[in-house]
Amino acid sequence: MRRTLALFLPYLPSERLIRTYGQPETPFVLTEKQRGAMVIVAADRQALSLGLGPGMKLADARARVPELLAFDHDPLGDAALLGRLAEACERYTPMVAIDPPYALILDIGGAAHFFESEEALAQDVEDRLDEAGYRALWALAGTPDAALALARHGLKEGAEEQLPVSAVDMDDKTHQALERAGLYHIGDLAERPRPGLAARFGMELTLRLDRLLGVEDRPIDPIRAVGNILTERRFPEPLTHIDAALSCLEELFVEASVRLEERGQGARMIRMMLFRCDGDVARLGVETGAPTRDAALFKRLLRERIGALNDELNPGFGYDLIRLSIVAAESLASRQLHLEGGEDQQGDQTALVSQLSTRLGRERVTCFQPADSHIPEQGLLALPILDAPAPIPWAFSPPGNPPMRPLHLFDPPQHVQVIAEVPDGPPHRFTWRRKTHRVIRYEGPERIASEWWTRKDGQEVGKGGLTRDYYRVEDVNGRRYWMFRHGLYGDEKANPDWYIHGLFA
Repeated sequence: MRRTLALFLPYLPSERLIRTYGQPETPFVLTEKQRGAMVIVAADRQALSLGLGPGMKLADARARVPELLAFDHDPLGDAALLGRLAEACERYTPMVAIDPPYALILDIGGAAHFFESEEALAQDVEDRLDEAGYRALWALAGTPDAALALARHGLKEGAEEQLPVSAVDMDDKTHQALERAGLYHIGDLAERPRPGLAARFGMELTLRLDRLLGVEDRPIDPIRAVGNILTERRFPEPLTHIDAALSCLEELFVEASVRLEERGQGARMIRMMLFRCDGDVARLGVETGAPTRDAALFKRLLRERIGALNDELNPGFGYDLIRLSIVAAESLASRQLHLEGGEDQQGDQTALVSQLSTRLGRERVTCFQPADSHIPEQGLLALPILDAPAPIPWAFSPPGNPPMRPLHLFDPPQHVQVIAEVPDGPPHRFTWRRKTHRVIRYEGPERIASEWWTRKDGQEVGKGGLTRDYYRVEDVNGRRYWMFRHGLYGDEKANPDWYIHGLFA
């Protein structure tokens, strides 16, 4: 059964400012410009007790409280803080969602057994937030909408009918229409037949009402995707040594591997979270080049990942919760070795790729993959090897013949001055990098037309639009070049330019 814990932080903007700069001696508000006037968006508790609140103009508020302080509202800072608090709440459940601007939703179904009750779990969350300096109102319910509405109005589960009609997530016009009809509380709406409400106020109202009453449920969007397999350890006495924490992670991976083997899968992406007693969370991630259940490989990758961190892991007062989840998994069948023995070279290659990607970064270990394009600079892509598909055979030239194209290309192609016997003929002599080269042999042309969907007036190299005539040429010193004339002489361009696109080894 779905159980939802909603947390509402009504003073988040002012408490964030207090945590950053300290408590001012006088009341203060946070403002922003609306329709040419400075309007209060949030206020601290002292200002609220004086009758100042959101929606009031700053000039009217200062007329009542002359010593009132005003600061600019920073919604991006509030959103960033709410995101950090959501990450801290992942110690209770991996299903944590943000409901802007000041609410969090925790799906605690199946997670309350670590506490005496669901209320004890909610009270622990409130106590931790209070220690961090943030006041939170919480409520439990069967659906996210019901829990959020109860928390925002300071009510507990079972009091849904006491909520005002404004608790239904509709526009102000609908709320006013409901009140004019004499419907002031959710209980008044619940007594009315649904067809009548839908005919007068729309189907959206009845759907949201059923969600609030727990009749209709909706999924939440957690801040992080939940792994296929999740294992964790909770400690009555926090771990204060990194080696102990790493040993725990290795044990958790072994447990996850057993469940992966039952499914015939191997891990591709592993996420680890180490929760400190003071609320800090250390996050680690490991990717493998191929599906694996090898605990020894995981241990090496984990050590590499920690060694590549800019800031070393600091256990502080200790980790009281360590969690490991398999975020991505793929099929991995058991393999039988040859009867005469032998080494698993493919496994060694996968381990090397995984280790290098972990040490240097996934974007820095790449491999070439053919792309569906006949334009030379677009025919190959350098992709992270962890994301690259299975290799396929390349066929750039017939076996036993020299390559038709160089492996490495200039980006962009380099401009050269060419002298040709005829304007649309092969190069006879060219100047490149202030040095003149005389051509003694050539092959070509290999004509590559522009892509039909590009503009025909494109003049910039690499932007398409003009036809290219490629030549493989050799100078008197035996050096070989891959050159092209950019544009057909007379038809596309009066004086086509020449470029060197690559060098043959």
